[in-house]
Amino acid sequence: MNLSIVIPLLNEEASLEELFSRIDNVCRSNSLSYEIWFVDDGSTDLSWSIIENLKVQHPQIHGIKFSKNYGKSQALHAAFERTNGDVIITMDADLQDFPEEIPELYNMVIENNYDIVSGWKKKRFDNVMTKNVPSKLFNAAARKVSGVELHDFNCGLKAYKKQVVKTIDVYGDMHRYIPVLAANAGFRRITEKEVQHQARPYGTSKFGTERFIRGFLDLVTLWFVSRFGGRPMHFFGAVGTLMFIVGFLSALWLGVSKLIDVAKGIYGHLITNNPWFYIALTMMIMGTLLFVAGFLGEMIIRTNREHKNYNIDEVI
Repeated sequence: MNLSIVIPLLNEEASLEELFSRIDNVCRSNSLSYEIWFVDDGSTDLSWSIIENLKVQHPQIHGIKFSKNYGKSQALHAAFERTNGDVIITMDADLQDFPEEIPELYNMVIENNYDIVSGWKKKRFDNVMTKNVPSKLFNAAARKVSGVELHDFNCGLKAYKKQVVKTIDVYGDMHRYIPVLAANAGFRRITEKEVQHQARPYGTSKFGTERFIRGFLDLVTLWFVSRFGGRPMHFFGAVGTLMFIVGFLSALWLGVSKLIDVAKGIYGHLITNNPWFYIALTMMIMGTLLFVAGFLGEMIIRTNREHKNYNIDEVI
């Protein structure tokens, strides 16, 4: 199979039939064998009924229904586990992405041997102050921290080699950082393609400005995990040991100073009256706690088993 097209959705009943029709026309006209995985992320409208009806008429359609809204990352994870195509295309269901981009994305992966081709919505039709400006700042920060040179991390239209989506683990709100997760896993042939974008023809956006706050927090998490996630002791153990040594040497210096004063016949100077005593004690305690945190992190990693943090109601 040439293509697996993964489409997470939430309350997109108005766009599903048109979206499928356009995808089907594009794939047929380019002689691409394909399957579509719709992932209903807790819709409360008729989205799932429409997917069921489409499935009856078109066997290349598959659907996954979540019991409630878990988020886009979980939707992608559930579909990635089931895809069979040589190339996996992800896109949004709101028709802001153009299915007509699919053949070129597919060819870039197959012919140019790219691991990931990420869409770049250079010309956007979103609100300037609430989406465009925050998006530019977010993408600039993501490029700086991750080292992956993409202009649009948030673009839902992306193409992946099959082995990429079968290797990486998409969790939390990390869907926007899939290229970074892939790069950390050794998939370095990542590029981008300028894609068309249009204003949403139906419904309303499911993402508010708070997604940028979560995005920046996730970026910090990703930076830490990419460097120390495999060996947390390298970070916590090093910092904890350094703090403990500084605290211990400070306490030792206070003790030696007290003995010197006693040898000189100077009495009455209590170590506890010196603020360095409390600083040294605090640093030793914090150093020990950080070291223990690193040790526990190592144990958790070694004993961790894969688990899913979402519940699937139905798969068709």
